[in-house]
Amino acid sequence: MAQKSFAVVGVSRSGKKFGNSIYRMLKERGRRVFAINHRAQNIDGDRCYRDLAELPESVDAVVISVPPKQTERVVKQAAEAGIQRVWMQQGSESRKAIQYCEQYGLDAVYGCCIFMYAEPVTSIHKVHWWLTRVVGRIPK
Repeated sequence: MAQKSFAVVGVSRSGKKFGNSIYRMLKERGRRVFAINHRAQNIDGDRCYRDLAELPESVDAVVISVPPKQTERVVKQAAEAGIQRVWMQQGSESRKAIQYCEQYGLDAVYGCCIFMYAEPVTSIHKVHWWLTRVVGRIPK
């Protein structure tokens, strides 16, 4: 979460998917953010890119909010684009994607919601964060 620039894979044209919430939250917290959706040209009035290779500049990290099979392709694209930090939003991860990150030296976070770690933590995510600490389930 300390990174300055992010790509968010999984924003939707409808604006109602979880990827859109992540995209907006990162922008609100002052990060430089690029939306990735292979079918959209604009998201929230911002240009949308088809994939990580199309980005106009390098980013520090990618947040992935798509089904696990798609995540497996995205982590490979991240490695090819030189992106070393990957956040697989809860439900997006797969064993194969995690193994790929381990094999190719990508720093990967998975199994938890990014909203629990995006300072300032808000609303219900404060409770989730506290419970995570209590039960000892810290991001991998």
